Amino acid sequence: MRIGVIGAGTWGMALSRMLYNTGNAVTVWSALSEEIDQLSRDRVQKNLPNMVIPSGIAFTKSIESACADKDILLFAVPSVFVRSTAKQAAPFVPDQQIIVDVAKGLEPGTLMTMSEVINDEIPSARVVALSGPTHAEEVAQDLPTTIVSACADHDAAAFVQGVFMNACMRVYTNTDVKGVELCGALKNIIALAAGISAGIGYGDNAKAALITRGLAEIERLGERMGCRRSTFSGLAGMGDLIVTATSRHSRNNRCGMLIGQGVPPEEAIRQVGMVVEGVNAIPAAMTLAEKYGVEMPIVRAVDAVVHHGADPKDVVYGLMTRDPKTEHE
Repeated sequence: MRIGVIGAGTWGMALSRMLYNTGNAVTVWSALSEEIDQLSRDRVQKNLPNMVIPSGIAFTKSIESACADKDILLFAVPSVFVRSTAKQAAPFVPDQQIIVDVAKGLEPGTLMTMSEVINDEIPSARVVALSGPTHAEEVAQDLPTTIVSACADHDAAAFVQGVFMNACMRVYTNTDVKGVELCGALKNIIALAAGISAGIGYGDNAKAALITRGLAEIERLGERMGCRRSTFSGLAGMGDLIVTATSRHSRNNRCGMLIGQGVPPEEAIRQVGMVVEGVNAIPAAMTLAEKYGVEMPIVRAVDAVVHHGADPKDVVYGLMTRDPKTEHE
């Protein structure tokens, strides 16, 4: 397969290496010309220092070249840049082009998922969301990984499954693309909560509670939005939430831990040094909770800490002393 990769961050480059090593022709584009120069010269991604980029992977500064005559386009840019990048690529994308999106987020204002944003700019594209418990750091080392190829068009999802599946990455399909993408965006907020809890000094009991009750919040919202319940107990839901809320590789977990230790949110993001998607997802999550009338106390608590200066310990006290509830509605 001829694959154009739009975005040269950790995830884009880890997948580029994997796809090249399984016999595909890979061309990578970045909006940052200096990034293309560095990657072409050094064959190392700065945040994946132990991964050598194969010499056969091509780099280009031309988005037209990256999009032209490709079997698959892989969008691997941060969620806040998905729309502008899709708009830039649109003139060079042929009808019925399969686009695989690996960004996880919700667009503030429109409340669109990333596949919806891409389709809004490139209406003829067949967009597949690829999401699951997948840290780039482990994919770059060929460690066993599972992921979900999600699209309402099962044939498109199955095509992507065939291209991405290999001995190190097992791919499942799911037609509930809205549910898969909602999980991918909202689990980052719960991972921030888990990190904040750890930063304060709370233990594994609190982390388990946040993961479990956080998933319940995501599931409540997803069901109200028409998503399939089983999606939330699957790889894109429970699986991705577990890895993001517990792993040392997780930017959201690390950012939350710094905040819990007293570092101001903006400084915590700066220290992480990479995009913290959980912070970006909070405004849309709050709007969706209001729109669909869904109670999301953990998401609301994270918003209070990150955007309104609330003291994390006070917020935890508020969560713990809420009115008694039954576990299952």
